[in-house]
Amino acid sequence: MTAAGNRTKVLIVDDHEVVRMGLRTLLLQQGELEVVGEAGTAAEAVDKALSLRPDVILMDVRLPDESGVEACRRIRAADPGIRVLMLTSYSDDEAIFSSIIAGASGYMLKVIEADQLYQAVESVSQGKSLLDPTLSKAVVERVRQISEGKTSEWGIEALGARESEILKLIADGLTNKEIAERVCLSEKTVRNYVSSIFQKIDVAHRTQAAVYYLKRMPPRSE
Repeated sequence: MTAAGNRTKVLIVDDHEVVRMGLRTLLLQQGELEVVGEAGTAAEAVDKALSLRPDVILMDVRLPDESGVEACRRIRAADPGIRVLMLTSYSDDEAIFSSIIAGASGYMLKVIEADQLYQAVESVSQGKSLLDPTLSKAVVERVRQISEGKTSEWGIEALGARESEILKLIADGLTNKEIAERVCLSEKTVRNYVSSIFQKIDVAHRTQAAVYYLKRMPPRSE
């Protein structure tokens, strides 16, 4: 546990104000946790993380401007000492894999009980890693493989500007439909781009593509 007078500082990132209020109320009931700020967008999360320097960030995956995965990657690149715990309603494999590769210390679902949330925040603040126990064994195994570097070597030179943009959005965990809305293309056109990307970088599915981007692309400058 954190010693008195040295409470764990937490930043809450979620695009829903009601969710942020609920999390703040829960966390403040635990005397050893201190909520130092809130953010509703990825850009705001990065700014506040680097100004407030929290010990732990509770980060939602889906945010209105960029994904929580991208915010996590940028924050961790700027300050590896800040721990990020993804807290979301989405349990899809791609979001989980992308989050871990981006540097998140854990991935928990919002159905978590209050006591489990307290323990998760404290565990992450102490440098531990954790995944929600309800996640599938296949997810856990894939994350283990990623952590051990069992990925192929792929080249990026063959990708055009639009393909690189779409690859980034795949790494952010967006679906084809969401990508189409983001880049103002039809969903069919996005599917064609995705197929072309997979062929050029020699991957079979979105998870491998996300791993490729997050491991190979340089962090974005602030």
